[in-house]
This record gives sequence, C-alpha cells and structure tokens, in this order.
Amino acid sequence: MQQRPVKLACRDVWKLFGEGADRFLADRRAARGMVPGLAEIQAAGLVGAVRAANIEVGEGEIFVIMGLSGSGKSTLVRCLSRLIQPTAGEILFEGRDLLRASEREMVRIRRHKMGMVFQHFALLPHLTVLQNVAFPLEVQGIARAPREARAREVIELVGLKGREAYYPRELSGGQQQRVGIARSLAVEPEIWFLDEPFSALDPLIRREMQDEFLRLQSVLRKTIVFITHDFDEAIRLADRIAIMKDGAVIQVDTPERLVLAPADAYVAEFTKHIPRAKVLTVRAIMRAGPPAGEMAGEVSAADRIEAVADRVEAADRPFAVTDAGGEVIGSIDRCAVIDTLIGREPRR
Repeated sequence: MQQRPVKLACRDVWKLFGEGADRFLADRRAARGMVPGLAEIQAAGLVGAVRAANIEVGEGEIFVIMGLSGSGKSTLVRCLSRLIQPTAGEILFEGRDLLRASEREMVRIRRHKMGMVFQHFALLPHLTVLQNVAFPLEVQGIARAPREARAREVIELVGLKGREAYYPRELSGGQQQRVGIARSLAVEPEIWFLDEPFSALDPLIRREMQDEFLRLQSVLRKTIVFITHDFDEAIRLADRIAIMKDGAVIQVDTPERLVLAPADAYVAEFTKHIPRAKVLTVRAIMRAGPPAGEMAGEVSAADRIEAVADRVEAADRPFAVTDAGGEVIGSIDRCAVIDTLIGREPRR
C-alpha cells in the first residue's frame, strides 16, 4: 500500500480511570522500563481503558478501530479528539500535540477541523433537516444565507434533497443517520470520527448506509477514523484495521494481512470465521510473473476474490492479473479461487 502522509497519530497514549490514576501511572513510568500490566492496574483499583496505544492514520485513509465491547475503542477515539483527556501520551494532529492545546483552541479545532458521527443520531427534534445540518455553522457564527446554502449542498450530497423541511420524526432511521452525516460534513472537516454510526440500523439499511459511506468517500477523500465491532463491516470499509483488546492495540494492518498473518492467537480467533474470499485480494493468491498461454481475460490485483470468483471459476483458461497501472504482473486460475473458497492453501 502506498505510504500516506500522517494526518493523526497517537504515541504511547494511556487512559486510566479511577482515583489516583495520574500518580499511579507517573510512578510506574518513572521506574526505568516499567510499564504497568493489566493485572497491576486492576489491583490498584483502576480501569485500564487505553494502554500504551500507538497508531498512525494516513491522510485520506479509512482507519477502522475494532474490538469487543469494553476493548477501549470508543475511549481511544474520544482521546484522539480530546473529548476525554488522556492520562499520558501524545495526540498529534497535523504534527501538533493536541494535549498541549488550550481548551479554547480545542473547541476551535473541533468546530472547524473535526466532524463526529455517533451511534445515536442526536438530532434536534424541534429543528428541520435544513436547520439541523446548518446548526454547526450557526454555532460558528456564520450568517444564515451562506450556512443554509452550505447545508443544502451536503443534504443533496447525502441523498436527502427535497426533505429539507422535514423534521426528524418524519424520517426513517437511515434518513436520520444521513442527516447526522450531513451535519458533520457541513463544517468541511479535515478528519472525520464515526463511532459505530450504523449499528442501530437494521441490516438492509445498514448495507445501504455502507454503500452511501463509500460513495461519499470516493467523492470527498476524507481522513476517517471509524469504530465498529463488526468485522464484515470493517473489511468492507477499511484501508487498515486496528484490533484492540483490554485497552491495548494488538495489531494494525490491512484486512488481508490480519487474516493471513495474525499477530497472536487473539487476532487469529477474531478473524478465523471470516470467509477468506471476502478478505483476500487477487494479488495474495496469484501466480506471479508473465502468464503463459492464452488468457480468458483480465482482473485487477486489488480485486477481492469474492468479486471475481464467478468469472474465474466459469472460465477454462487463467486470467491475467494487472496492477494499478494496467501492467500484467501474474495470473490466476480456477484452482486458486476454489482453494480460497474452501479454505485450502493455494497450490503454487
């Protein structure tokens, strides 16, 4: 994957809840090389919500944080935006440590540079769609005409044109979530935080919202930090995924690498039930090098196996595999696809 400039990073970030958390961590960290373990934190009557977290989010990347309930993913995201004050560490946004910013500066950064969407839509029931979407701009002090013009732009962008005068109670759950998304986009954020935004929706609407999210990202190219506990959703949306457990980041990698090279038994268990064809790309199972003989067609190295399986299985000849520039870099045949579908190691 091409290296992206780092937009947001956290370095050795901790968040401990409980009386004396700051002193406890400072004392342990003052001892050379001493990092408190989970058992020691719990023995001190503290909760280790985030422990020594290190991540980097690239510009224009969809970075997914996932884990089971209580793993620390929502706390970490709130630390990244400083809605929660970390106990220790650095939060670097565009190279600046947000922990050194004043509260007034943080309010300005959140208002002008950060967009946030949460599981609960939190729309203002007495305001129309147009007024809800324009509300962040009103808070910024922008005059009515330009803020409503901007609100209409993003309402159209999320597919709600014609519903500007509706109230939240007159909308479906999916439409309400679109209003929440439009509201967060109205300020043209440089980074977008989404905390399980679709988990309250039923499966069909959730899939539609994922499609809409990917469409928006293809247009906007935002830097996105997205929380989910659903691995299917993560692999559909993510450029990279961070898996958390007990407040610690266990592994950060592409969906494909998480399945092919899990960092430990926990990650392996977390990913073992995911159909490999949904995750693996053609590049992972292709035969590298110039293909021999006549080809049935071409597929992209970046395609998921699931997307090309029917075509490749139905052909009596291999397919050439091309890179992003259209150059042929290998081939793939029906045997390799079948091996992937049934979970057998591809024959080389």
